[in-house]
Amino acid sequence: MIVYRVKEIFYTLQGEGSHAGRPSVFCRFTSCNLWTGRERDRHRAICQFCDTDFLGTDGPGGGRFRSAADLAAAVAKAWQGGDHPQARRYVVCTGGEPLLQLDAAAVEALHAEGFEVAIETNGTLPVPTGIDWICVSPKAGTELALTAGDDLKLVFPQPEAMPERFEHLAFTRLLLQPMDGPDREANTAAAVAYCLEHPQWQLSLQTHKYLGIS
Repeated sequence: MIVYRVKEIFYTLQGEGSHAGRPSVFCRFTSCNLWTGRERDRHRAICQFCDTDFLGTDGPGGGRFRSAADLAAAVAKAWQGGDHPQARRYVVCTGGEPLLQLDAAAVEALHAEGFEVAIETNGTLPVPTGIDWICVSPKAGTELALTAGDDLKLVFPQPEAMPERFEHLAFTRLLLQPMDGPDREANTAAAVAYCLEHPQWQLSLQTHKYLGIS
């Protein structure tokens, strides 16, 4: 039996990327293939700048779901946006790395609950059928299995994953997102300068952090 392990499910505004500002349910799956999520292992992680807690199933709305229908019902319960015809339900499947768990059955069940289904992924794993919106955030030291989609959102700077490495890929938008942390201001200035010089790239900010929302 497949069990979906979810850290948290919550309703908020999408904070980054092309859908920034859109009311969304976030479904954060546990586990990642680039880091254990434990601080003691950060020094040997492939992605050492991750700032997301995806350990355990103890967050709001989190838990273990024994069927795709159960998972989709929990996501539907979290939606607070009503059913206005111009506001289709929207769920962002994220992590950790959602493609370790998200499968075609879960996508189908979410569709049955009326959701448009998006993923935020590191792009190293294949995607199941039926995903409506694909956002890939490449990490240095990895090889992409997903080379096409909607948003390619590159955290910047990563010396071993510079923007020119990804420009030939088949994504609708190329987004440059300043790396958070103690150097955020310098990274933001560098990202702005890069986008101005290379206008095929657009700046993506983590607006939820500026607004102080989840």
